[in-house]
Amino acid sequence: MSTFRELCDIFCCPPFPSKIASKLAFVPPEPSYSLINDTENKYCLCFQESAEWQYTEDDKFYIEAIYTRTKRGNRIACFYMKCSDTAVYTILFSHGNAVDMGHMSSFYYGLGKWLNCNVFGYDYSGYGASEGRPTEKDLYADIEAAFAVLTTKYKVKPVHVILYGQSIGTVPTVDLATRQQVGAVILHSALMSGMRVLCPSTSRTWFFDAFPVIDKIEKVTAPTLVIHGKNDNVIDISHGLRIYERCPRAVEPLWVEGHGHDDVDCRCGAYLERLRLFINVELGDQ
Repeated sequence: MSTFRELCDIFCCPPFPSKIASKLAFVPPEPSYSLINDTENKYCLCFQESAEWQYTEDDKFYIEAIYTRTKRGNRIACFYMKCSDTAVYTILFSHGNAVDMGHMSSFYYGLGKWLNCNVFGYDYSGYGASEGRPTEKDLYADIEAAFAVLTTKYKVKPVHVILYGQSIGTVPTVDLATRQQVGAVILHSALMSGMRVLCPSTSRTWFFDAFPVIDKIEKVTAPTLVIHGKNDNVIDISHGLRIYERCPRAVEPLWVEGHGHDDVDCRCGAYLERLRLFINVELGDQ
């Protein structure tokens, strides 16, 4: 039964999913890239300085930028990064909040090279070069459209897709993983639900809650790696712990000592080694 304090905490927040979502998640940055129509179906990718692309102009040759349309009518931008000629898996990456694919591009490329995987990124509606505005329903439509492109245009089999969600990106990642038989799932700085982030004393999913990841995770049947920084002051590590406990096929998690919400990346050796073990060894044992 809920305590009086819990009820006060909850109803001080407007009890509408869209309000919860806007408070928690959607802060599209100024676009860090643009797509210029080169030919009828080809786009030239132009990074702004804010993208901080760390590789050469020749490396950009391995990035194919395209548009696709979601079932909610928005045209969203996607990047397909051919990082390896021998890759078995392609990572479908759903990024965090205040970034777009331009900001993430160097990370995507470096991660793919390190893990011997190709990487497919997309921008949520209203982010980067994508049309529309971000909502919870659009998150689900966006990843569904990205997955469709990856498995049809690029002919990647679902069992060779690794869904990777970071922060708010864990929301569409888990939703898609409940509906598609993919090769694996990676949840990085995952949240249980919107209300549980805004009001930490909340111990149940209310009917007006947004992003109910904790209620969906039990339906995910793919091997799942949970990663969370122990010093995360945006989404407390308790979220990662509870998701790990509820996940049917969770593998050994990675709780990263001395790291928070945004600094578990390619500079962190434990992170890279855990990912490589998961993809190159543990998935091979399935």
